[in-house]
Amino acid sequence: MFDNNNKNNYEGLYQNQNNEPDYNDFYNAPDSNYVNFNSDPNQNPNKNNGGKKFLKVVAAVAALAIVSVSSVEMYKLFGKDNSSWTSSESDASITRDVSSLTDDSVSSGTSSESTSSSAAVNSTANWINMAAPENALSIPDIAEKAMPSVVGISAVFEYTPAAQSYWGFGFYNYGGNSGSTQTQQMTGTGTGIVMTEDGYIITNAHCVYDNESDYKCGRAVSVSVVMGDDTETEYEAQIVGYDLETDLAVLKIDATGLTPAEFGNSDDLRVGELVIAIGNPLGFELQNTVTCGIVSALNREITINEKEMTLIQTDAAINSGNSGGPLLNGYGQVIGINSAKMSSTYGSASVEGLGFAIPISDAKEIIEDLINNGYVTGRPQFGITGVTVTESDAERFSMPQGVYVYGVTEGSAADEAGIRQGDIITAVEGTDTPDMDTLNEVKNQYNAGDTITITIYRSGETLDLQLTLQEVRQED
Repeated sequence: MFDNNNKNNYEGLYQNQNNEPDYNDFYNAPDSNYVNFNSDPNQNPNKNNGGKKFLKVVAAVAALAIVSVSSVEMYKLFGKDNSSWTSSESDASITRDVSSLTDDSVSSGTSSESTSSSAAVNSTANWINMAAPENALSIPDIAEKAMPSVVGISAVFEYTPAAQSYWGFGFYNYGGNSGSTQTQQMTGTGTGIVMTEDGYIITNAHCVYDNESDYKCGRAVSVSVVMGDDTETEYEAQIVGYDLETDLAVLKIDATGLTPAEFGNSDDLRVGELVIAIGNPLGFELQNTVTCGIVSALNREITINEKEMTLIQTDAAINSGNSGGPLLNGYGQVIGINSAKMSSTYGSASVEGLGFAIPISDAKEIIEDLINNGYVTGRPQFGITGVTVTESDAERFSMPQGVYVYGVTEGSAADEAGIRQGDIITAVEGTDTPDMDTLNEVKNQYNAGDTITITIYRSGETLDLQLTLQEVRQED
């Protein structure tokens, strides 16, 4: 595993299902022994033999099946069998192994009731089996394998409140008081993943840096890690680095003998594949909550806090407090870092089952940069602050559309290129930049150190300036 004497020695950090070192594949090595994901080829297509009466029977049976699968509560309301399920059990209880049901329990009650009960169990078991990859572990085994590598994150932020109270913001659970203009504190909770046995922890950047709340607290003043197997064991954590663009952060605690997670390859995921999430929804009272579902979509482009992110979409329940926790495949390997969920209301629509995770294959280089440098290297920047000149603004003030520069950082790339306050950037390398989003999109096509042509409008003249992009550092 991870060499305690050299944090840059990653050999063997990530293991495949045969416990063979797989980190070299994780970090741009050629081929790996990562198992093939094969779905179950057996299918049970429904057959329609026609006939109105038959269709009515099929519709009635289908409706009953949906009720049986979706709700234990509803099943118990109408059923009268003597099965071991009780009305207080959750839907998750249906996922028990079918083999655990004895012949007596299956045959109890009337024939129709027993058939309905068996259908409910078999239906749920079938979708799990069909979604699981070849040679997958059972869900209890996956949870048991991954649980020691899941920790809680508690961060303290300082803020100066407005006159009114504000509760509940961000992707994870916050709590705090206001009513005073003096500096106060609030605590946010999230989830983390043990990366090495000597204390490197992966989590979300928004768990340690707040730029989402009304207060915009910034970097946490203190962070602690609560061990998943013992809520009484807590370590003070150092923030090694964080990246707001990708919502990733690395922490370090002074501990040894931890159980590192096993990391897989998110590039091998398939839509419809079984995934499991572990985290601390709503705080540590519900620590190590396990949920399961499927991969709903891959490479889903989502805008979060004005940042474009390419994420894994899943219907496994991800709630406030799950941030930074693992999304696991059928072998108990981390293939995603849970980051966000769609709000329960989206516009006029009500939505459920829309959770998102950062693909681990995309995160690996970011994590490596954060450990080695404290920030992500190679990111370009201009060194300006600007605002979009809209079409109506352009007509009103007789100026071109573009980005109005109202601030230039001293010594920045823009400063050295001769860009001044009041300039309007209209194009980069011949591509029109009518707004800030387009300007950033074009800029991000280049690397720090590249020299590009910036077209500006100044006092009625159009000028081309040569600008050498500088690297964004964490302090920027």
